[in-house]
Amino acid sequence: MALVRILVDGYSLLHAWPELAPGKSRHSPAARDELIQALIRYQDACGTPVTVIFDGAGSKRAVAEPASTDAIEILYSHAGQTADQMIERAAHLFQAYGEVLVVTNDFAERDIVSGVGGMTSNCDNFIQTIRSALNESDGAVRLHNEKERARFRAR
Repeated sequence: MALVRILVDGYSLLHAWPELAPGKSRHSPAARDELIQALIRYQDACGTPVTVIFDGAGSKRAVAEPASTDAIEILYSHAGQTADQMIERAAHLFQAYGEVLVVTNDFAERDIVSGVGGMTSNCDNFIQTIRSALNESDGAVRLHNEKERARFRAR
């Protein structure tokens, strides 16, 4: 089965990735925005749709925060609901369409998702996956640009 969606526990990944928004609170709009930008770049490189879910009950979100697109969906839980609950439900629902990957450092969450047939990754492994994909993508773009420059110089 093909991977149809990557579900990311937003704050779990932010806490595991301190290089994003150094000096900023892990719950700040700046940190969320940097994470979202990294996930957009990763989605561009891998092609698999990504949903990032943040615990949102009671948080004050900036009006200008990025909106969801076809490639990356950005969700916040409501009062009385957690990001974990949303991830569990989504992982179960997406199983009808193919493999789902859930990214979180929450052991209980990974056990529940595995129990409904989903794949899981801890945040450190996923960060390495993102870095590798972006390095490969950046290298391919550099190579393409070098070839194009050489082609235009040869004219």
